[in-house]
Amino acid sequence: MSDQVEPDWDPRSEEFLRDQRLTYDRMRECCPVAYSEFMGWSLFRHEDVTRVLQDHETFSNSVSKHRSVPNGMDPPEHTAYRRIIEPYFDPERMDAFEPVCREIVSTLVRNTLERDEIELIADFAQPFAVRVQCAFLGWPEALHEPLIRWTVKNHEATLAQDRQSMSELAREFEGIIDGILETRRRSGAKPEDDVTTALMHERVDGRPFKREEIASILRNWNAGEIGTISAAVGILVHYLAVQVGLQMQLRDEPSLLLAAIDEILRIHGPLVANRRITTRPVEIGGRAFDTGERISLNWISANRDGRVFETPDAFRLDRDPSKNLLYGLGIHVCPGAPLARLELRVVMEELLGQTSAIELAADKLPTNAAYPASGFSALPLRLRRAS
Repeated sequence: MSDQVEPDWDPRSEEFLRDQRLTYDRMRECCPVAYSEFMGWSLFRHEDVTRVLQDHETFSNSVSKHRSVPNGMDPPEHTAYRRIIEPYFDPERMDAFEPVCREIVSTLVRNTLERDEIELIADFAQPFAVRVQCAFLGWPEALHEPLIRWTVKNHEATLAQDRQSMSELAREFEGIIDGILETRRRSGAKPEDDVTTALMHERVDGRPFKREEIASILRNWNAGEIGTISAAVGILVHYLAVQVGLQMQLRDEPSLLLAAIDEILRIHGPLVANRRITTRPVEIGGRAFDTGERISLNWISANRDGRVFETPDAFRLDRDPSKNLLYGLGIHVCPGAPLARLELRVVMEELLGQTSAIELAADKLPTNAAYPASGFSALPLRLRRAS
């Protein structure tokens, strides 16, 4: 069907990239089911996105020719892998990892406070995301800079739809993973040593994980985690720099942080969209789809839908948290949500605890990120040390 459809919009146009949230808000109201050559069919309303998330039989996660474990799978295959992966994010593991996470963050904040002004994304948010992720997986510090560079290049290639670069970057990441796994094999590492080694000893359907499956899991965790977490940190810090009253309230009432973080990231989501593909003819929002149509679920727009969230731009802690799609919904809800919530809580506790004020730089404006990223590509700030 999409071969005969005229595009409703161009997600890569300068007008749309200038302010993604404004664009998605407009699309949700004027064209809630929209076609583009770049993204296929985009869904902008909360009702439509929720419908897709709850119907994995009609809307498949198997959207790529490249095997993606477990994100790009459907039941029953997805169920088997998901059962293995979820325990890596259980409460016991999160409690054990929190002191490690806090030490990384505390050191970063102390070092950052040595400067009068910082660019939060490059100086703090990206280093924070990659250092915590490497610590969680048991990876060496030598990978910090290469992983940041890889994440940036991957975003650029995705926006440009540069298939050759995307393939080269996939091979580059697989090379990184191969080196990590080979090091562990040679050293005789044990499952209890770190998360990566534990994955190497997992079994599915009675057999050990294949190298390609381990690489896919680790790529999904890294590509999603580093980019999304660094974007989330930028969004949170910018929001509190602008909303000074809330910044001071959270210093005085840190118990509100978890709910406040989820609400701020509902207002300005760190992840733009995820894909699905139809497995049978279906109608959404008055538009008919054939089997095999590409669907893009716009998280940012769905979480700002005034039909579900009254006065969606307003910060409120009395909203129904089950409506917030920050971490998804249904069988594909983000398995790493407990780790993400831990990281974001700790980073905000340390930033608020070690500073007396978080302010936007007086003479430099933030730069909005372009798709496929969200948040800010640059965020100049002044952090005032707590006395």
